[in-house]
This record gives sequence, C-alpha cells and structure tokens, in this order.
Amino acid sequence: MADQEWKSAITNIGPGKIQVRGYDITQIMDKLSFAEAVFLILKGELASKAEAEMMRAILVASIDHGCSPPSVLGTRNVVSGGNSLNAAIAGGVLVIGDSHGGAIENAARIMQEWAAKEGDVNKLASQLVDWTRENKIRMPGFGHRLHNVDPRTLKLFEIAGKHNFSGRHIDLCKAIEAALAEKLGKKLPINVDGAIAAVISDMGFDWRLGKGFFIISRVPGLLAHAYEEMTREKPMRQLGNRNFSYDGPPERDI
Repeated sequence: MADQEWKSAITNIGPGKIQVRGYDITQIMDKLSFAEAVFLILKGELASKAEAEMMRAILVASIDHGCSPPSVLGTRNVVSGGNSLNAAIAGGVLVIGDSHGGAIENAARIMQEWAAKEGDVNKLASQLVDWTRENKIRMPGFGHRLHNVDPRTLKLFEIAGKHNFSGRHIDLCKAIEAALAEKLGKKLPINVDGAIAAVISDMGFDWRLGKGFFIISRVPGLLAHAYEEMTREKPMRQLGNRNFSYDGPPERDI
C-alpha cells in the first residue's frame, strides 16, 4: 500500500533536525571532511585515521583523466547539443559502465571472492591467473592504455603503507600483478581501478559499491568539463573520432 511505512537507516530528518547515521549534520559540517562524510554515509560509522586518509586519496585519484574518457566526451557532447548542466553531468555518468569505470567493481568482486579463500596470497594469485586464462577472462584492474606505471596506484599504496593499512586484498592485488607478469610474459601494471578495488576491499566495502566510488570521484571533473564546454566552445562542435567509412549495402531501389 502507498501509505505503508518503510525503513531507512541512513538519514533521520524532522523540523530543525538532520541526522546522518545518527550524527547531527552541523557536527559533520564542523568536524568531518567531505571524504570522511562519504565514508560515514556509505559505511554507517566514522572512519579511522587510516580509513579517512585512504578515502580522501580515492576520491582525488579519479577526479579527472583528460578529455578522452567516454564519460567526458559524453558530458561535452550533451553540452554541445545545447542541453543543461544537469543533463550533461547525467549524460556523462550514464556512460560509466563495465568498460569505463566498472573495473573497480569487477576487480573488487574477484579479489573479495579469492581473498576469502584459505592459503598464501601468492599461491592464490597464481591460481586466480590460471583461472582467468582457462575461462578467457581478462583480469580487471590491470594494464592501462597510457601508463606503463600508474602514478595513482603507487601513491594509493604509499598512503596505505604509511598508515599501516595494507591488508589481505592489497597483498593479493600485488601478488596478482606479479603472477600476470610471470605467466603472460609481460607486465600488466595495477591501474588505479585495481588499486582502488583492493583498498576499498580492505576497508570492508561491498564490491557492488565499486562504480559508486568512481562516480563520486569523477563528477567534479565532469562538472569542470561541462562548464568549460559551455563557456569556451561553440555549440554543436565535432567531438571524438569522426574518421569513419560506410560499409553497409550498396545503393539500391525499393
């Protein structure tokens, strides 16, 4: 029934009252960073110092990656067509999927499944790589079209080490990189998606939130691109690769 009560454990509101996960919003505004507030609303509890530093780094790491990603092209194309800012941001977010931004989710799922198994992470990584090859699955979160070494990965793991945060998932992630290099004969470096997948797994987040971390991080970048497109470029301009040729049926009559 439409008037049937349903439950939510996220935010409690009333006249002059806003409580997020039990904490007054004014206290959150006064004492927590945005990253810490995101951790609270997703996890339900306050972040430790190490978790707060990791969350801050995650939200900065994927904020933008230039003009070529599909989400940026999507946002700029929507603006170029004469649409509103909110439509442009929504358009960019809608482009995010398994092939763009989705590697965090898929890598976290696999890492969480395999890290739950008993045994040494190096042996598990070797078995995991064999499993991916047997099933013709590309291990998400490894390799990059541009970076031979992803600087964001190095920094995320550096911060994890600095705060004694590295856990079984990060160890497994590093072991997978070594196993891939050994078995494939070429290095597939851990990219930022793989690093974030390992970190959020050690933070105890469900893998199904993976795309969400990318979206939260990337939206400010999309906003910057949308605004730049609005203020610097002419409408309906050509964006992306337009070098195509027709290969359909030849000319014919009805």
